[in-house]
Amino acid sequence: MLTAHGAGDHMQLVHLYTQAADMREAAGEVDAACFFLTHAYVFALEQGAEEAVALNKRLADYGRAELIS
Repeated sequence: MLTAHGAGDHMQLVHLYTQAADMREAAGEVDAACFFLTHAYVFALEQGAEEAVALNKRLADYGRAELIS
């Protein structure tokens, strides 16, 4: 993550933060998963990436965001 931040590679950050969220979610750590999902979502929005839709849904499913249609 630090390398991607340093390089300003926001699409890589979308993937890395999503991966971190997946790992925390699998461990049952919802708060940590949502922390990482939020970061992934923000970077996806900034890039206009299609991943933003799925990330928004995941956050909404946890009550952490409003579902954007």
